[in-house]
Amino acid sequence: MITGSNLLAIMDPGDRARIEPELQEVELRAGTVIYEPGEDVRDSYFPRGAALATYVVDLGEGHAIEAAMIGREGALGGVVAWGRMPSYAQASVLNGGSFYRMDNAVLERQRFDSPTLHRLFSRYTDCFLAQSFQASACNAAHSLEQRAARWLSAVLARTDALEMQLTQDQLARLLGVGRSYASRVIQRLKREGLVQTRRGGLTILDRKGLAARCCPCSAMVHAHFRTVLDGVWPD
Repeated sequence: MITGSNLLAIMDPGDRARIEPELQEVELRAGTVIYEPGEDVRDSYFPRGAALATYVVDLGEGHAIEAAMIGREGALGGVVAWGRMPSYAQASVLNGGSFYRMDNAVLERQRFDSPTLHRLFSRYTDCFLAQSFQASACNAAHSLEQRAARWLSAVLARTDALEMQLTQDQLARLLGVGRSYASRVIQRLKREGLVQTRRGGLTILDRKGLAARCCPCSAMVHAHFRTVLDGVWPD
């Protein structure tokens, strides 16, 4: 029985029965690299439950920035592309947990044989692109505090966990800024009573207050998901 993946949960029952035998459950720890840039993408991964993955784009000279976060609403790999194409960004596990893994060659055959499965993954591809477009615009236009609040709220929405393992160095890398900038933002959120820090981690104290500091980007992506692929985005 397929559980824990919102994307697979809304699949046509016939398609679900066809791909279930092809899915392998794997446990991946936080920090595990799934794809390196330029590496052939041989498998697709579907995060389950509170598991999270992230795509990070290398900007050169030691700088990088997150391009997309994927939780139980989505997938990585051949779901959004055909064949074993090379990965453009590094994909790694942000929050450890359980994933379904499926060989891309098998997935491609299943998509070819089933119009409903192909339609589902095409719609998810549209939503994934919308998320990536919005992230690009957000990184260019919104304040660091808004972006940090949006990122923390996005993790919270997908994991339902008020406590997360996160260092300021990690947050700085995901936001594409220096550690000192990330530190100042976290200290500001602490003074406002929104978060509390501990060694190697962070606790959300005021979920609604943090949401009020967010830019509208997540809400816009959520609205697009509801229109194109309702029932998938984590509430």
